[in-house]
Amino acid sequence: MLYEATTRLAEAALRCRARLGGSAALSERLVRGDRPGRARIWLHAASVGELTSARVVVEALAARHPLQVTTNSETGRALAQSWGLPARLAPLDLPGALDRFLAATEPQLALTVEGEYWPLRSRRLAERGVAQAMIGARMSERSAGTWGRLPGVIGPMLGRIDALSAQDQASEARLLTLGLPARALLPRLDLKLLAPAAELAPDDDPLRDRTILAASTHEGEDAPILDAFAHLRGKHPDLRLIIAPRHPQRAEAIAALIAARGLSFARRSQGAAGAADGAVLLADTLGEMPRWYADAGICLVGGSLTDHGGHTPWEPAARRCALLRGPHHGNFIEAFDALQAAGAAQAVSADTLADALARLIDKPTLARDMGRQAREVLQARAGDPAALVARLDDLAQGRARPDMKGR
Repeated sequence: MLYEATTRLAEAALRCRARLGGSAALSERLVRGDRPGRARIWLHAASVGELTSARVVVEALAARHPLQVTTNSETGRALAQSWGLPARLAPLDLPGALDRFLAATEPQLALTVEGEYWPLRSRRLAERGVAQAMIGARMSERSAGTWGRLPGVIGPMLGRIDALSAQDQASEARLLTLGLPARALLPRLDLKLLAPAAELAPDDDPLRDRTILAASTHEGEDAPILDAFAHLRGKHPDLRLIIAPRHPQRAEAIAALIAARGLSFARRSQGAAGAADGAVLLADTLGEMPRWYADAGICLVGGSLTDHGGHTPWEPAARRCALLRGPHHGNFIEAFDALQAAGAAQAVSADTLADALARLIDKPTLARDMGRQAREVLQARAGDPAALVARLDDLAQGRARPDMKGR
């Protein structure tokens, strides 16, 4: 009651601000002016990251039902629109804004990606008999401690959820402790792995066997990589190297390092399509990493030779790359542990990099086996979204759900 009274006062103030020349974004979030169209599913994701991670599920549902996507950011809205989906900024958790939005869309299912908990939104959906679901749900230990001090708020919200797929076991356990009914649980899925797992892997190719990719490198990593490559060319003159810096603005500095070692090179920004025999391709562009993963059979994951925590191994794993990582992989410890346990990844340092590369170059079947294992680990960890999509499809059509209006 206190929350709703407070939000009514806040909404009155915001309406006044909008009338006096507030931003277009504020008007959209108050659902003033243009209203959304009808949609069977209201899908909400905070911004670009959440929306991108859920794309496989979003597209599967969009093929079955009319969707209305909402985000909290204009960049997220633009991304959904670029996919051909109706998208707008999410209504604020205010009575009038929510009522106008729900009256216009009349959804059967409200689906949230990863996790936002809005008391009024939850109650208004329940009052209208709209099923509620979450995918990739997260609940950190810190957030669980905060919500644990507000059981009268979080408990009813979680109790209204009909279906929830957690991102990890720890989040699932915390949500159950806070009040999520066990009947709502769906198989856990790591949404961020679904898109890579759906990628087609390139065929085995002798050219890939002799192409090394240094992916998303940082300052201090390019020199030891180039030293290792220069050393290996004495025995393997047809070896190829692709260096794809994390920040392309470092390209001039990297070009100077390549030239200082007497290596021939070409730059992608100047039109080069790939690395030539015995040469380096400086991939100094953005948005083309999938291409380089497909070209190379061996991938050193950047950000790990120097202390940057490492970058994702899953994108190269999707393309069946043999994986090498440096000692600094704190951002992906669990991922690399799983990959190394399966024989899909190897730890190296600047001093051991040349030897590790020589072993894989000399034994291309070993590199190919590592790549296949990497792909298998990825697919096993990503899981199969089919059961989740089927359950959401049922909820969107009002099936397999008891009458819980007004919970």
